[in-house]
Amino acid sequence: MAKPAKRHVPGGRVTPKGTGSKGTSANRGRPVSTGRYTPPVPREVKVSPTWVPVLMFTLLGLGMVVIFLNYLSLLPGGVSNLYLGLGLLAICGGIVTATQYR
Repeated sequence: MAKPAKRHVPGGRVTPKGTGSKGTSANRGRPVSTGRYTPPVPREVKVSPTWVPVLMFTLLGLGMVVIFLNYLSLLPGGVSNLYLGLGLLAICGGIVTATQYR
């Protein structure tokens, strides 16, 4: 099977020769610093404070306990969707906190 012919765009270059990402003709061959590169943050800096995992496990545990006690009817007011929502909200808070842990 033959290769398809390359499309020829009439008019030639869009950017004049000597300009663009490589800089002027005096800078040809040397890359120009654009200021877009950000070096990675060292691992020593990416350490979470102690309260992040403590809060995460507390919220996850509290949510599970509230849901469990709701189904056992041990909370005041009996079985209530409000307790179920509170437990699920606490579990979601624990999951959101888990995303911040490094």
